[in-house]
Formats: sequence, structure tokens, C-alpha cells
Amino acid sequence: MREYYVYLLTNKRHTVIYTGVTNDLARRLFQHRQKKGGRFTRKYQLHKLVYFEVFADSYNAISREKQIKAGSRARKERLISAANPEWRELLPCG
Repeated sequence: MREYYVYLLTNKRHTVIYTGVTNDLARRLFQHRQKKGGRFTRKYQLHKLVYFEVFADSYNAISREKQIKAGSRARKERLISAANPEWRELLPCG
């Protein structure tokens, strides 16, 4: 059974938050970290995974991604802080 992930990335100083969706979180993070992700993530050096949710189908994952993207930065910060108060890297490199 395939899983889908909605994830939030940030940079070292937590100045920018990016929301994405993928069916292979490890592969997608590798791409971001190798600067082969999107232009936005390259520009702002977004490769620190601080939050993710898992879904059984793509429809719900995409709907959740849109919901998160539509929210304010403060809302995204609360979402991250509730699950990961210290904003630690959830999937280290390597």
C-alpha cells in the first residue's frame, strides 16, 4: 500500500516555511538537499524537515497540503511547534 506525505521544510534560521506533498519522503528530501528540488527550496535553502503527516491516498494528502498552504505563517508555526516544539530535524541527512 502506498503512502503519501505532506511535509514542511524550513531553513537553518527558520525564516521561511515550505509546504510540499510526495509519495516518497526520503527521496524527496534527498532531492531538496541535493538542490534538485524546486527553485523556491533552492533559493531559500529549505531542507530541514520539521513536520510531516502521512496519508493513505493522494486526494487527502493534496487536500491537506492546500489547507496548510492557505493558512498563515503563524498557523504553520503552531502546527510545527505542537508536534516538534524544538523544530528538530526529523529526517537527518545520511
